[in-house]
Amino acid sequence: MTKIIRLFTIISLLTIHHSLSADEGMWIPLLLNKNIEQMQQMGWKLSAEDIYSVNHSSLKDAIVMFGRGCTGEVVSPNGLLLTNHHCGFGVIQRHSSLEHDYLTDGYWAESMEKELPNPGLTVTFLVWMEDVTSQVLDGVTDTLSEKERETLIRKNGQTIVDTAEKGTHYNARVVPYFHGNQYYLYVTEVFKDIRFVGAPPSGIGKFGGDTDNWMWPRHTGDFSVFRIYADSNNMPAGYSKDNVPYKPKHYFPISLGGYEAGDFTLLFGNPGSTREYLPSFAMDLIALKENPVKIGLRQKRLDIIGNAMDTSRLVRIQYASKHAGISNYWKKMIGETRGITRADGVTRKQEFETSFQDWANFHRNGQRDFSGILPMFESLYNELYPIDMAYTYLREAGMAPEIFRLPLSSENLIGQAGDKEISDEKIDEDVSGLMLSAHGFYKNYQPLIDQKITVEMLKEMQDHMDKNYLPDIFKLIGKKYHGDVQAYVENLFATSLFTDSTRLYDFLTNFKRKSARKISADPAYLLAQSIMERYQEDILPVIREITSGIDSLQRIYMLALMEMQPDRKFYPDANSTMRVCYGQVDGFEPANGVSYNYYTTTQGILEKEDSTIYDYTVDQRLKELIGSADYGRYADDDGTLHVAFISTIHSTGGNSGAPVLNGDGELIGINFDRNWEGTMSDLMYDPDQCRNIILDIRYLLFIIDKYAGAGWLTEEMDIR
Repeated sequence: MTKIIRLFTIISLLTIHHSLSADEGMWIPLLLNKNIEQMQQMGWKLSAEDIYSVNHSSLKDAIVMFGRGCTGEVVSPNGLLLTNHHCGFGVIQRHSSLEHDYLTDGYWAESMEKELPNPGLTVTFLVWMEDVTSQVLDGVTDTLSEKERETLIRKNGQTIVDTAEKGTHYNARVVPYFHGNQYYLYVTEVFKDIRFVGAPPSGIGKFGGDTDNWMWPRHTGDFSVFRIYADSNNMPAGYSKDNVPYKPKHYFPISLGGYEAGDFTLLFGNPGSTREYLPSFAMDLIALKENPVKIGLRQKRLDIIGNAMDTSRLVRIQYASKHAGISNYWKKMIGETRGITRADGVTRKQEFETSFQDWANFHRNGQRDFSGILPMFESLYNELYPIDMAYTYLREAGMAPEIFRLPLSSENLIGQAGDKEISDEKIDEDVSGLMLSAHGFYKNYQPLIDQKITVEMLKEMQDHMDKNYLPDIFKLIGKKYHGDVQAYVENLFATSLFTDSTRLYDFLTNFKRKSARKISADPAYLLAQSIMERYQEDILPVIREITSGIDSLQRIYMLALMEMQPDRKFYPDANSTMRVCYGQVDGFEPANGVSYNYYTTTQGILEKEDSTIYDYTVDQRLKELIGSADYGRYADDDGTLHVAFISTIHSTGGNSGAPVLNGDGELIGINFDRNWEGTMSDLMYDPDQCRNIILDIRYLLFIIDKYAGAGWLTEEMDIR
């Protein structure tokens, strides 16, 4: 009797600890029938079939993966596409120059003929998806080793992919869910002619810059506009002047009706990565050990680049995208660690694991014995810690200097030049390829900036990295330069072929086979090679071996959690596949005595204005429009113009640019960020603190129509 009471207590504790908030979760579109009742109780007025269907057009047909990691949505019958400004930032930067500074000034095509092509940019639609778990795991038994298991799964998966793609222009992939306990087939269609239509100036699209990034309240018009083009049969095709605007299966109507606190919101996108089911040992490693090191290293790079950007307009253009890339995850990690610390996340995980261990001990039997999982996790993470720190320093410091990359692209040329069986024509091709890579590299490169970064990063490695894992180049620094990193780096930048474009171009123009020896002896090449050798030969193999064991254990742990709570609705971790997330418009209280409203207005733009700071400079025309309150039909009922709002939706990276819909399936905003307090949601969701930040669609339309005068774009939208 005592055992039964104890078991009941354990199960109750587990249920309380793991009960889902109504707002938590990233749900598989195919399986929304499990959620639809709750969604409709919260305010959703459509069916699960309206969201995802293979029999007729549905909301999924207006959603794309934009490029390699963002989301976008189709908003017109002519393939007009919206996404975030920061998602299109690289495109805008590549089209920018001192003569045409679209980053600073914005760009608006006056007609379709003025829309700018973007080689390499793609958007990807989901055609259909299917649970293929039984096919993938066909023949997989508990008697197989992990290597045998992985080999069979890959073979089965490839067969499924080949069958799905046969006779079509589609792409297919099999994706693991729940750490390899389930598998889904995703069949997609990729469009390759994507043209840049317009974007506001950075003073709007990036207003607040890195200071406001991940923060609420927010006043950023974070959007850009593109268009999908297809051939005359509405099929994907490479860029051609004969291509025509794509005719979508579905596009989103747009609502000017706004929202109130408590209103239902649905986000439909491609979230990148979450790790909700990790044990406490993993959370401790990520949030309390890895993140502080990465934050410190990135801070040094940001300081150097930021100081240079403040002194030169050219450098600002060249390094805007680089700075944003470094800064984005830097600030996210700060918030994530603060959130986990504030919520005492590691301790909460440990408390749950005590209960889990009791449950596992009670349920121990020959076939399903989960009692040893946590001790094995602890042993593996203890083994991983020192090598993981070395990995972190090599990735975040050793590979951080830009000069690390270009020399490595010459490795193929070095190998081919010494092979007499390789023709001179092939050598010339390799030289031309390296020359082309160099042109792209130097277009946005400042050697003095990179030299300062190289000094700082190598010093950090020298001072803080485990000496057993330091690359061999530090032996040269110690012997020849008496440990003086500054002197070593100054000599490298003064003499290397790769740190000076003129030197490299002259060298490649007059290249002979024997010239390859000069590359092999180049100091920048030797530095990059030394770092890569340590990384590939001594670090990665050990990391992979340990993490392979952790991954296998995580699969079993996930299975145990599901067996322990058979009535719980589990959602799989994000993995860049399409998901539906939903919640409600709501403010939050980030600290004692502090309360945040659920929306911001244009008044906040003027309150933040500071003409001495680039990120807080307000465009004169925008200031005039705000001053006159000339908002037209885009104003809220109270006459103000809302800029952004927040809701309780569980989101992450990859959801940038995703549509946020009201209960009628109408577009009311574009997701673009999370609040700083809620960045912990990749590891642990907190319903009181986690909020997604959304650009109000009315502010977007106001900027296009009233500010930019590009009303021809709003005319092709279905605005209600």
